[in-house]
Amino acid sequence: MRALQCLQWGPPESLQIREIDTPQPGPGEVRVRVLAAGVNFPDLLIVQGLYQLKPPLPFTPGAELAGEVLALGEGVRHLQVGQKVIGFSGLSAFAEQAVLPAAQCLPLPEGMDAGVAAGFLLAYGTSWHALRDRLALQAGETLLVLGAAGGVGLAAVEIAAAIGARVIAVASSESKRALCRAHGAAEAIGYEGLREEIKRLTAGRGVDAVYDAVGGEVAEPAIRAMAWRGRYAVVGFASGAIPAIPLNLLLLKGSSLVGVFWGEWVKREPKAWAAGLAELLGWLREGRLKPLVSARYALAEAPLGLRALAERQASGKLVIEPQR
Repeated sequence: MRALQCLQWGPPESLQIREIDTPQPGPGEVRVRVLAAGVNFPDLLIVQGLYQLKPPLPFTPGAELAGEVLALGEGVRHLQVGQKVIGFSGLSAFAEQAVLPAAQCLPLPEGMDAGVAAGFLLAYGTSWHALRDRLALQAGETLLVLGAAGGVGLAAVEIAAAIGARVIAVASSESKRALCRAHGAAEAIGYEGLREEIKRLTAGRGVDAVYDAVGGEVAEPAIRAMAWRGRYAVVGFASGAIPAIPLNLLLLKGSSLVGVFWGEWVKREPKAWAAGLAELLGWLREGRLKPLVSARYALAEAPLGLRALAERQASGKLVIEPQR
């Protein structure tokens, strides 16, 4: 079978399509035909050797997928051969077939497009964990979303709107800002003069919470723009730079800084994740969430998707369709 493999740490263009042996599921695992795989920022980092985890080379990247079950490992009872599923694989999704833990698969929601489903778990899961669990965002509060037009950012905009919060979205172009408004943002602004613009939009009070998937130089002005007892969620560093935060800024406003690591949270607190997923799927059925897939790539084109992500050209989610 064909798989996109990382043979050495490097840019997306160094990835290669290779013929590899078809993987076989072990106890508690399933093998699926991959219909679509979501492209995520950690995928970009992991092939460069810049992520928290470094798998042994060679490996197949790709952390989430939608597919059809082809084989069941020993002990798997809740899934059936031929069933359509979505799942969190961690690795291996950028291939024609993949093996992953059955516990990390669930039935594909009825009527949901495989490409949309493939990009749902990580983006919406991360943002639910950040907003509901870590920030405890409430209806009526004001949330600032940095990098709001990206996969996790747009999910954060929609989830915050579903909660009943007022969303101020920050994005780099007017087309991206228009997209954010279409997905539930009350206001959408650029990065220039960020602190002053937030002050204007909140009548000097500041925002109750910040969702930051960007990092870099925008972190400090966003922290300075928080209200008393503001909460700041560290989601990622799409800018490529990890900010150095003056901690006195947190002290002066009685504010909180919290980390968001969805994959580890899912492993450590599966019951909490199950509750979050149930709420997300409920909102999806009600039409309160409208996931956007802005581009789809064949397996051989996957490096183009990763490059688009690296250069912050993507809006919503990008997906790879290995069967094309």
